[in-house]
Amino acid sequence: MFYSSYFVYILPALILAMFAQSRIRSAYAKYSQVRTRSGLTGAEVAQKIMRNAGITDVGVELSKGRLSDHFDPRSKVVRLSSEVYHGNSVAAFGIAAHEVGHVLQHQRGYAPIQIRNGILPVVQLGSGAAMPLFIVGLLFNSGLMLNIGIILFSAVVVFHFVTLPVEFNASNRAIAVLEGEGYLQPQEIQGVKKVLRAAAFTYVASAIMAVAQLLRLLALSSRRR
Repeated sequence: MFYSSYFVYILPALILAMFAQSRIRSAYAKYSQVRTRSGLTGAEVAQKIMRNAGITDVGVELSKGRLSDHFDPRSKVVRLSSEVYHGNSVAAFGIAAHEVGHVLQHQRGYAPIQIRNGILPVVQLGSGAAMPLFIVGLLFNSGLMLNIGIILFSAVVVFHFVTLPVEFNASNRAIAVLEGEGYLQPQEIQGVKKVLRAAAFTYVASAIMAVAQLLRLLALSSRRR
């Protein structure tokens, strides 16, 4: 039962996720070697975009780890990995601008990111508790525990799908700013688009993986009843 459901639901989604990861690694490896003509670094681009947008209360800091770039709304800091922070590549520009895209979303009250932040506490609880509760339900044949585990994991699935428009929108904002404000040449913009599209595909793959896991939980639960 466990193995058959794994091959039906999880394995195809896992293959897709691996393919998505290979795409982003390939795109990043290629365009991190393509230098821009502006002479700016990723950190400088992030700071300049925010300054031009009238945002003065968000800092830019160096983050540890590779591809660890993110915006922390609680600390009001854009954290960029070393290759992006110090980098002058097309990939560095795209990633830095993408993270600033999240800053712009917060500044302008973008609804999906507000929804995502609102359900985040439930998702954090659900991601940690869903599987243990579900396994307890399987071991003790408890329909209540099975249902609670499924409900909590459903919140995780919802979070993944709310994340999709947030990430797509941040990338669109990044491309529009880099192109509209003249940070990059047209041929450089094409490289940014390829990097950000590859990154977006990883979020799609994650959402599909979450759905596959939920379907597996539902299948296992139905067989226990």
